[in-house]
Amino acid sequence: MFKILVVEDDTNTRKLMCAVLKQNSFETYGAKDAIVALNLMDKQHFDLVVVDLMMPKMDGYELTRLLRLSWEHLPILMVTAKQEPKDKRKGFLVGTDDYMTKPVDEQEMVLRIKALLRRSKIASEHKLSVGKVVLDYDAHTVSLEDKVITLPQKEFYLLFKLLSYPNMIFTRLQLMDEIWGVESETDDSTLNVHINRLRDKFRDWPEFDILTVRGLGYKAVKKA
Repeated sequence: MFKILVVEDDTNTRKLMCAVLKQNSFETYGAKDAIVALNLMDKQHFDLVVVDLMMPKMDGYELTRLLRLSWEHLPILMVTAKQEPKDKRKGFLVGTDDYMTKPVDEQEMVLRIKALLRRSKIASEHKLSVGKVVLDYDAHTVSLEDKVITLPQKEFYLLFKLLSYPNMIFTRLQLMDEIWGVESETDDSTLNVHINRLRDKFRDWPEFDILTVRGLGYKAVKKA
């Protein structure tokens, strides 16, 4: 059973998050602030940490930075009421793996945590399997039985991102920020070209499709 540490100064929110996660078969621990969280981290292993941003004594940015220094591969989900892009970017810069804004949708939180845990396993193995399709992160290859395609770096990262979170919608801005970088001047047309190239290369593959969600962005779906 995966162990999840929830660091949240609001007692009711902390208890609710823990209860929801327990209902989804996670073993949960709560910490009212960063100091308590760090003490717990020193005593036992956790598979993932949920970090509130605005807390007394030490905020979520500093806690995330400290966690990342000592636990390099630990999945971290930052939760905050701050919704400005600059706040999210700061969260990613200090080391969070994902970011949710309050009020938190409980089902989405569970799905994101499951995806982060899955990605953590993928990161340690450097491979992602989708049915019989295998993506090799080191070689930038996508293989299906004896058929192997080597992708350019950006195309591979884009496909790897989408398939790591099946059915999750990513906005164009999210994908551009992650694949090309926050400071990149890349526009929508470049992303569209890469998506179309991936569709052309994998159109006849039986395992997945890349769909456009009108007005929102893109998602990968597993075929039945």
